[in-house]
Amino acid sequence: MRPKTILITGASSGIGAALARAHAQAYARFGVTLLLWGRDHARLDETAGQCRAFGATVLTQSFDLRDAAGFVDKLSAADAQTPIDLAIFNAGLGGTVAKGDFAEAPQAAQAIAEVNFVAPVAGASALAGAMAKRGRGQIVLVGSISESYPLPMAPTYAASKAGLRMFAEALGLRMKKFGVTVSLVSPGFIDTPMSRQVTEPKPFLMEADKAARIIARDIALGVRAIVVPWQIRMVRAVTDLLPRALLRWVMSRV
Repeated sequence: MRPKTILITGASSGIGAALARAHAQAYARFGVTLLLWGRDHARLDETAGQCRAFGATVLTQSFDLRDAAGFVDKLSAADAQTPIDLAIFNAGLGGTVAKGDFAEAPQAAQAIAEVNFVAPVAGASALAGAMAKRGRGQIVLVGSISESYPLPMAPTYAASKAGLRMFAEALGLRMKKFGVTVSLVSPGFIDTPMSRQVTEPKPFLMEADKAARIIARDIALGVRAIVVPWQIRMVRAVTDLLPRALLRWVMSRV
Protein backbone atom coordinates (compact mmCIF):
# COMPACT_ATOMS: atom_id res chain seq x y z
CA MET A 1 0.00 0.00 0.00
CA ARG A 2 1.36 3.41 -0.95
CA PRO A 3 1.94 5.79 1.97
CA LYS A 4 -0.36 8.81 2.07
CA THR A 5 1.50 10.68 4.79
CA ILE A 6 5.27 10.47 5.24
CA LEU A 7 7.25 12.03 8.09
CA ILE A 8 10.97 12.67 7.69
CA THR A 9 13.08 14.20 10.44
CA GLY A 10 16.39 15.85 9.69
CA ALA A 11 14.98 16.84 6.30
CA SER A 12 16.82 20.14 6.01
CA SER A 13 19.99 18.66 4.45
CA GLY A 14 22.00 15.55 3.66
CA ILE A 15 20.30 12.17 3.49
CA GLY A 16 17.08 13.55 4.98
CA ALA A 17 16.66 16.15 2.22
CA ALA A 18 17.56 13.56 -0.41
CA LEU A 19 15.00 11.11 1.02
CA ALA A 20 12.37 13.85 0.93
CA ARG A 21 13.06 14.49 -2.75
CA ALA A 22 13.07 10.76 -3.55
CA HIS A 23 9.71 10.17 -1.88
CA ALA A 24 8.18 13.31 -3.39
CA GLN A 25 9.21 12.16 -6.85
CA ALA A 26 7.91 8.63 -6.25
CA TYR A 27 4.57 9.44 -4.62
CA ALA A 28 3.52 12.98 -5.59
CA ARG A 29 1.20 11.73 -8.32
CA PHE A 30 -0.61 9.62 -5.73
CA GLY A 31 -1.39 12.64 -3.52
CA VAL A 32 1.27 12.13 -0.84
CA THR A 33 1.73 14.61 2.02
CA LEU A 34 5.27 15.06 3.33
CA LEU A 35 5.86 16.22 6.89
CA LEU A 36 9.40 17.56 6.81
CA TRP A 37 10.99 18.41 10.16
CA GLY A 38 14.42 19.82 10.89
CA ARG A 39 16.46 22.40 12.78
CA ASP A 40 17.43 24.80 9.99
CA HIS A 41 14.31 26.68 8.90
CA ALA A 42 15.85 28.20 5.76
CA ARG A 43 17.27 24.93 4.45
CA LEU A 44 14.05 23.12 5.36
CA ASP A 45 12.09 25.58 3.21
CA GLU A 46 14.51 24.92 0.36
CA THR A 47 13.92 21.17 0.60
CA ALA A 48 10.16 21.74 0.80
CA GLY A 49 10.28 23.83 -2.37
CA GLN A 50 12.12 21.07 -4.22
CA CYS A 51 9.49 18.53 -3.12
CA ARG A 52 6.59 20.79 -4.08
CA ALA A 53 8.13 21.10 -7.55
CA PHE A 54 7.40 17.37 -7.95
CA GLY A 55 3.76 18.03 -6.98
CA ALA A 56 3.85 16.84 -3.37
CA THR A 57 1.98 18.54 -0.54
CA VAL A 58 4.54 19.58 2.08
CA LEU A 59 4.22 20.75 5.67
CA THR A 60 7.30 21.78 7.66
CA GLN A 61 8.24 22.24 11.31
CA SER A 62 11.54 23.49 12.70
CA PHE A 63 12.68 22.70 16.26
CA ASP A 64 15.44 21.10 18.34
CA LEU A 65 15.14 17.32 18.81
CA ARG A 66 16.97 17.50 22.13
CA ASP A 67 13.56 18.39 23.57
CA ALA A 68 12.41 14.76 23.48
CA ALA A 69 9.15 15.40 25.36
CA GLY A 70 8.23 18.24 23.01
CA PHE A 71 9.13 16.04 20.04
CA VAL A 72 6.78 13.28 21.18
CA ASP A 73 3.99 15.82 21.72
CA LYS A 74 4.46 17.17 18.17
CA LEU A 75 4.47 13.65 16.76
CA SER A 76 1.28 12.70 18.59
CA ALA A 77 -0.45 15.89 17.45
CA ALA A 78 0.62 15.39 13.82
CA ASP A 79 -0.49 11.75 13.81
CA ALA A 80 -3.83 12.63 15.38
CA GLN A 81 -4.47 15.19 12.65
CA THR A 82 -3.28 13.06 9.73
CA PRO A 83 -2.30 9.43 10.47
CA ILE A 84 1.33 8.87 9.53
CA ASP A 85 1.88 5.86 7.28
CA LEU A 86 5.68 6.04 7.03
CA ALA A 87 7.97 7.69 9.58
CA ILE A 88 11.66 8.10 8.76
CA PHE A 89 13.69 9.11 11.81
CA ASN A 90 16.79 10.43 10.10
CA ALA A 91 17.97 13.40 12.17
CA GLY A 92 21.41 12.91 13.65
CA LEU A 93 24.51 14.59 15.02
CA GLY A 94 28.08 13.68 14.25
CA GLY A 95 31.05 14.37 16.44
CA THR A 96 34.61 13.27 17.07
CA VAL A 97 37.04 13.84 19.90
CA ALA A 98 39.00 17.00 19.18
CA LYS A 99 42.73 16.56 18.65
CA GLY A 100 44.56 17.13 21.90
CA ASP A 101 41.54 16.19 24.04
CA PHE A 102 41.52 13.08 26.20
CA ALA A 103 37.78 12.48 25.76
CA GLU A 104 34.63 14.02 24.34
CA ALA A 105 33.22 17.12 26.00
CA PRO A 106 30.32 15.98 28.22
CA GLN A 107 27.92 18.50 26.66
CA ALA A 108 28.75 17.30 23.15
CA ALA A 109 28.37 13.65 24.15
CA GLN A 110 24.99 14.38 25.72
CA ALA A 111 23.73 16.21 22.61
CA ILE A 112 24.81 13.35 20.33
CA ALA A 113 23.11 10.78 22.55
CA GLU A 114 19.90 12.80 22.79
CA VAL A 115 19.54 13.48 19.05
CA ASN A 116 20.85 10.13 17.73
CA PHE A 117 19.24 7.80 20.26
CA VAL A 118 16.81 9.31 22.76
CA ALA A 119 14.73 11.30 20.25
CA PRO A 120 14.25 8.53 17.64
CA VAL A 121 13.58 5.91 20.31
CA ALA A 122 10.96 8.09 22.00
CA GLY A 123 9.45 9.12 18.67
CA ALA A 124 9.35 5.62 17.23
CA SER A 125 7.80 4.28 20.43
CA ALA A 126 5.07 6.92 20.28
CA LEU A 127 4.19 6.19 16.65
CA ALA A 128 4.54 2.42 17.01
CA GLY A 129 1.64 2.34 19.45
CA ALA A 130 -0.57 4.46 17.19
CA MET A 131 0.33 2.40 14.11
CA ALA A 132 -0.27 -0.88 15.96
CA LYS A 133 -3.79 0.24 16.81
CA ARG A 134 -4.41 0.88 13.11
CA GLY A 135 -2.81 -2.43 12.15
CA ARG A 136 -0.43 -0.88 9.61
CA GLY A 137 2.54 1.45 9.20
CA GLN A 138 6.28 1.66 8.65
CA ILE A 139 8.98 3.02 10.92
CA VAL A 140 12.46 3.61 9.52
CA LEU A 141 15.42 4.43 11.74
CA VAL A 142 18.51 5.83 10.06
CA GLY A 143 21.64 4.65 11.82
CA SER A 144 25.15 4.29 10.47
CA ILE A 145 27.58 1.53 9.56
CA SER A 146 29.57 2.79 12.56
CA GLU A 147 27.06 0.83 14.68
CA SER A 148 29.30 -2.19 14.02
CA TYR A 149 32.62 -0.66 15.04
CA PRO A 150 34.05 0.69 18.33
CA LEU A 151 35.29 4.02 16.99
CA PRO A 152 37.81 5.51 19.45
CA MET A 153 37.58 8.88 17.72
CA ALA A 154 33.76 8.97 18.05
CA PRO A 155 32.69 6.77 20.97
CA THR A 156 29.30 8.39 21.65
CA TYR A 157 28.36 8.49 17.97
CA ALA A 158 29.21 4.81 17.52
CA ALA A 159 27.40 3.86 20.71
CA SER A 160 24.26 5.81 19.82
CA LYS A 161 24.06 4.08 16.43
CA ALA A 162 24.74 0.66 17.96
CA GLY A 163 21.92 1.24 20.43
CA LEU A 164 19.62 2.28 17.61
CA ARG A 165 20.41 -0.94 15.75
CA MET A 166 19.40 -3.07 18.73
CA PHE A 167 16.28 -0.96 19.32
CA ALA A 168 15.20 -1.34 15.68
CA GLU A 169 15.60 -5.11 15.84
CA ALA A 170 13.74 -5.41 19.15
CA LEU A 171 10.92 -3.04 18.16
CA GLY A 172 10.56 -4.83 14.84
CA LEU A 173 10.05 -8.15 16.60
CA ARG A 174 7.39 -6.64 18.83
CA MET A 175 5.55 -4.80 16.04
CA LYS A 176 5.51 -7.63 13.50
CA LYS A 177 2.31 -9.18 14.85
CA PHE A 178 0.57 -5.79 14.64
CA GLY A 179 1.29 -5.24 10.95
CA VAL A 180 3.95 -2.55 11.54
CA THR A 181 7.30 -2.86 9.74
CA VAL A 182 10.47 -1.51 11.37
CA SER A 183 13.55 -0.98 9.20
CA LEU A 184 17.08 0.13 9.99
CA VAL A 185 19.14 2.04 7.43
CA SER A 186 22.91 1.76 7.91
CA PRO A 187 24.68 4.09 5.49
CA GLY A 188 28.38 4.08 4.86
CA PHE A 189 30.02 7.25 3.60
CA ILE A 190 27.43 9.43 1.87
CA ASP A 191 28.37 12.81 0.42
CA THR A 192 26.61 15.06 2.97
CA PRO A 193 27.61 18.12 5.01
CA MET A 194 28.26 15.81 8.00
CA SER A 195 30.58 13.47 6.09
CA ARG A 196 32.49 16.37 4.57
CA GLN A 197 33.70 17.23 8.06
CA VAL A 198 35.47 13.87 8.22
CA THR A 199 39.12 14.26 7.19
CA GLU A 200 39.94 10.53 7.14
CA PRO A 201 39.59 8.47 3.93
CA LYS A 202 35.96 7.78 2.91
CA PRO A 203 35.88 4.56 0.89
CA PHE A 204 32.96 3.92 -1.48
CA LEU A 205 31.64 7.47 -1.03
CA MET A 206 28.15 7.71 -2.55
CA GLU A 207 26.21 10.75 -3.74
CA ALA A 208 23.23 11.51 -1.45
CA ASP A 209 20.43 11.43 -4.03
CA LYS A 210 21.62 8.09 -5.40
CA ALA A 211 21.72 6.63 -1.89
CA ALA A 212 18.24 8.03 -1.17
CA ARG A 213 16.76 6.38 -4.26
CA ILE A 214 18.13 3.01 -3.17
CA ILE A 215 16.92 3.49 0.40
CA ALA A 216 13.44 4.62 -0.76
CA ARG A 217 13.17 1.56 -3.03
CA ASP A 218 14.10 -0.81 -0.20
CA ILE A 219 11.69 0.90 2.20
CA ALA A 220 8.89 0.37 -0.32
CA LEU A 221 9.86 -3.31 -0.53
CA GLY A 222 9.74 -3.63 3.27
CA VAL A 223 13.43 -4.47 3.64
CA ARG A 224 14.27 -4.49 7.34
CA ALA A 225 18.05 -4.02 7.16
CA ILE A 226 19.20 -1.55 4.49
CA VAL A 227 22.91 -0.94 3.94
CA VAL A 228 24.25 1.49 1.33
CA PRO A 229 26.43 1.33 -0.64
CA TRP A 230 26.50 -2.43 -1.19
CA GLN A 231 30.29 -2.56 -0.84
CA ILE A 232 29.96 -1.51 2.80
CA ARG A 233 27.65 -4.47 3.41
CA MET A 234 30.39 -6.75 2.11
CA VAL A 235 33.04 -5.07 4.27
CA ARG A 236 30.90 -5.51 7.37
CA ALA A 237 30.24 -9.16 6.53
CA VAL A 238 33.99 -9.74 6.45
CA THR A 239 34.80 -7.81 9.61
CA ASP A 240 31.98 -9.58 11.46
CA LEU A 241 34.02 -12.77 11.01
CA LEU A 242 37.04 -11.29 12.79
CA PRO A 243 37.67 -12.11 16.45
CA ARG A 244 36.50 -9.17 18.55
CA ALA A 245 39.95 -8.78 20.10
CA LEU A 246 41.48 -8.39 16.66
CA LEU A 247 38.86 -5.82 15.65
CA ARG A 248 39.57 -3.81 18.81
CA TRP A 249 43.30 -3.95 18.06
CA VAL A 250 42.73 -2.63 14.54
CA MET A 251 40.38 0.13 15.69
CA SER A 252 42.76 1.23 18.43
CA ARG A 253 45.28 2.04 15.72
CA VAL A 254 42.92 4.02 13.48
